[in-house]
Amino acid sequence: MRRFLDRLYSASGALAAICLAAVGALMLAQAFGREAGFLVRGADDIVAWLTAASAFFALGHTFRHGELVRVGLLLERLAPRGRRLAELAALGVTALFVGYMTWAVARFVYESWKFKEVAQGLIPVPIWIPQLSLVLGVLIFLIAVLDELATVLRSEKPAYQVAEEARRAAGDFSETL
Repeated sequence: MRRFLDRLYSASGALAAICLAAVGALMLAQAFGREAGFLVRGADDIVAWLTAASAFFALGHTFRHGELVRVGLLLERLAPRGRRLAELAALGVTALFVGYMTWAVARFVYESWKFKEVAQGLIPVPIWIPQLSLVLGVLIFLIAVLDELATVLRSEKPAYQVAEEARRAAGDFSETL
């Protein structure tokens, strides 16, 4: 199970990177197209969808690697037992919030599908298709939060804490800037 979850988070991070690369490629195509006298139709719509997809696909991966904003400054000052309890409380609240968010966005996308909504831009695509990246990204984030909650419940260090300690041991203090 651990290998599957780690691959899921890595694949999600890779999808976010691919989306960002596609944004760059489309923007370059637009710039060169403008100079060459041709229009890349619908590129603005696609760039917007890819940007949103990259943000949501990155959530689970960045959370597991300790790259999301957390309450680390407060937690580091607590004794081990207090830290564990605070970590459990923070992860529990986060799991509830992200669980609700997952339900809400899934319902939103379902309604877009149900009512056959079409994108308002130049490309008449069913809007639920690009919106699906939001649901998948938030769902993977929820899985990552629940994964870390289970880890802390087993009295183990969460992956983001292990990653943070590894960065500090390597002399990388960039996240504290």
